[in-house]
Amino acid sequence: MATSGHHAVVVDIDEATGGDNGQAMRPMLPPVPYVLNFTDLSYSVKKSGGLLGCLPSRPSNRLASADASPPASSAAGNNTKTLLDGISGEAREGELFAVMGASGSGKSTLVDALAGRISRESLRGTVTLNGEPLHGRRLRAISAYVMQDDLLYPMLTVRETLLFAAEFRLPRALSPDKKRARVDALVDQLGLSRAADTIIGDEGHRGVSGGERRRVSIGTDIIHDPILLFLDEPTSGLDSASAFMVVQVLRRIAQSGSVVIMTIHQPSARILGILDRLLLLSRGRTVYAGTPAGLKPFFSEFGAPIPDNENPAEFALDTIRELERQHDGAAALADFNTKWQINTSSSSMEKESSKQVTSTMPLELAIAESVSRGKLVAGSGSSGNAVTGSSVPTFANPPWTEVWVLIKRSFTNTGRMPELFVMRLGTIMVTGFILATIFWRLDDTPKGVQERLGFFAMAMSTMFYVCADALPVFVQERHIYLRETAHNAYRRVSYVLANAVVSFPPLVLLSFAFAVTTFWAVGLSGGASSFLFFVLIILASFWAGSGFVTFLSAVVPHVMLGYTVVVAILAYFLLFSGFFINRDRIPDYWIWFHYLSLVKYPYQAVLQNEFRDASRCFSRGIEMFDGTPVGSMSEAVKIKVLDAIGKTLGTNMTVDTCVTTGADVLAQQAVTDIGKWKCLLVTVAWGFFFRALFYVVLLVGNKNKRK
Repeated sequence: MATSGHHAVVVDIDEATGGDNGQAMRPMLPPVPYVLNFTDLSYSVKKSGGLLGCLPSRPSNRLASADASPPASSAAGNNTKTLLDGISGEAREGELFAVMGASGSGKSTLVDALAGRISRESLRGTVTLNGEPLHGRRLRAISAYVMQDDLLYPMLTVRETLLFAAEFRLPRALSPDKKRARVDALVDQLGLSRAADTIIGDEGHRGVSGGERRRVSIGTDIIHDPILLFLDEPTSGLDSASAFMVVQVLRRIAQSGSVVIMTIHQPSARILGILDRLLLLSRGRTVYAGTPAGLKPFFSEFGAPIPDNENPAEFALDTIRELERQHDGAAALADFNTKWQINTSSSSMEKESSKQVTSTMPLELAIAESVSRGKLVAGSGSSGNAVTGSSVPTFANPPWTEVWVLIKRSFTNTGRMPELFVMRLGTIMVTGFILATIFWRLDDTPKGVQERLGFFAMAMSTMFYVCADALPVFVQERHIYLRETAHNAYRRVSYVLANAVVSFPPLVLLSFAFAVTTFWAVGLSGGASSFLFFVLIILASFWAGSGFVTFLSAVVPHVMLGYTVVVAILAYFLLFSGFFINRDRIPDYWIWFHYLSLVKYPYQAVLQNEFRDASRCFSRGIEMFDGTPVGSMSEAVKIKVLDAIGKTLGTNMTVDTCVTTGADVLAQQAVTDIGKWKCLLVTVAWGFFFRALFYVVLLVGNKNKRK
C-alpha cells in the first residue's frame, strides 16, 4: 500500500485486532499534516470590450478566457461575470483532488484562486492550510503551479532541464552531488529514465514524446518537493496511455507527502479510478463534491442513473451540458448537491467516529516537520537544519548564483542551435557585401561626400533593424519566465542581467564582421584607430537596438505586432536622425524626437570619425560647381566664374584651392553639438536605459495574477 511520506506507520485494522475485535482495539493513526480548506470562494470580473481587452498579454488572461464562458448572472446586471459562486471544499495530503467540468465551468479559475493567482482584493472567501490563512511569500515558497502549456527549452535534455531547475530551486548550500541525486530520484519518480538524455525537442528537432514532455514540465515545478502542487489540465492534449501515466505520476507525488490539486476535462475510466476526491463545477457552482465512487448513487438519486457500461465522468459531463442548455442551467443539480451533502454528512460523521479522527498539525510545525524529513529542501538552512514556516526564504539562491545559472542554461540551449547565429552572421555579411560593392572605394569629391552620408545612414539603421530578430526570444520565453518567477525560482533582476550578458558576445562578432566587410572596401579613412572606433560604434548600436527590441518584447503580446511596432519606430528614428533633414531644419515641435532618435547618435559619431580631419579636402576649385547649373558648362567658364568669386571674396581661388574640408561637411550636416565619444557613450546608455525599462515592465506588468 503506497503511503504519504509523512505516514510513518500504517496498520491494517483487521490484522491488528485479530479480525473481530475492532471495537476493543482501535489503531492510532498518525495525523495527516496538511489539509487545504477553501470556503465560500466567489470571484466576479467586469466584462471588458475593445481591442485592449482582447490582447492576452499574460498567461493568466489566457486561463481566464479559456474558463470564462458566460456563467451565472450577477447582481450588477450585465456588467459583471461570475466565475466562482460560493465554492467550498477540502484537499488532503496523500490524495488526488480533481476539479472537473465542461469548458467555462470555472475549474481553472478555482485552481488559480487556490494557488494565489487571483488578487486578494477581488476574491471573496477563505483559503487555509491547516487552519491558517495561505497567501503571499509562504504560499509561493511551499507550492508549485504547473501550467497547461509545456514550454521548455528545446535543446536541453530531460536531465539538464531538471538539473537547471534544481539549481534554481534548491539552496546553494546543497552540494552538487545531492542536487544530482534529487534529479536522479525525480527522473525515476516521473518514469523518465529512458528519456533522461534525450533533448526536449521542438518543430525542427526530434525530442521526447508529448507525455514525457508533460512529465518533464511537472518535474521542473516539483524539483523542490513542494507541499502544494496545482496543475491546470495536466492530461490535456495527450493520448489515453500518456494521460494515465501522467496521473499515475501525480498519484505518487501525492503519496510522497503533497497536496495535489488539478483540473481535468474528461478523464477516462482508468484515470477516474485513481482519483481520490472529485469536485464538479458548472458555471462557477458546485454540482458534485465527493469521491468518484459516489457519482453513481448521486446521479441515481438525482433521477439520472449512470448505466453500468458508461464512464461515470463522461456521463456526468454530458448530463451537466444538457442541463446547461436549459433556462436555469444546472441550478437544479447544484441545489440537489447541497441537499445531498447535508443528507450524507451525518453518515460520514458516523464513519469518522468509528476510527481515530484525522487531525492536523499547526502549519508552523507541519512545515518544520516536512523539512526535517527532507521535504521542501529549498527551505533548509545552510547546515541542513529545518526551518520554521515563517522563515521559509523567498529565494533559494543569491542573485549572482541565479544570474550564472541563467547564463549557463541559455548558452547551453542556444549553443546547440548554431544555425541561429549563422543566419544572423549571414545577414550581416550579405548586407555588408552589398553596401561595400555599391559604395566601393569612394573618392574625396562632393559626390563622394554624399555617397558617404548615404552609406553611414544605411549602415547605422541596418544595425537596428537586424536587432529585430531578437524580438521573438522573450515573447517565446515569456511563459517559461512567468512559470519560473511565479514561485520565486529567481529574481526578475537576475533574468534581466543574464539576458543582457547572453546577448552581448554575438553582438561583438557581428560588429567585427560588418566592420571588416565594409571599412576598407568603402574607403573610409583614419587607419586603425578609426577602424576600432567604427567597430565600437557598431557594437554600441547593436547594444542599443538589442535593448530597445528586448524592452518591446515585454510590452507587445504577439510577435507580428512586435515586428510592426519595431519597423515603424525605427523608421521614425531614421527619419529624425539628421540624414534626411538637418537638425537646424527640423521644426521646433519635432526637435524632441531628433534627440530621442537612436540612430542620431551613431550616425553623428561615424560622420565625425570620417570627417574630423581638418586638413582633408573634399572639394577643390571648380569641383564646387558639381551638381549646379554651372557644372554643365565648360571648364574654361568654370575657371572664370571661380576667379570672379575669388575676387569678390578678396582671395585668390584656383583649381587647387580647397573649398570644402571635413569640418565644413560636419557643419553642413549640423553635426557640431556633441563629440564622437560622447555619441558613443549616449548610444551605450540607451542600451542600459531600455534594459532598465525591460526590468520595470517585468516588475509591474507581468504579475502572473488575475485582477
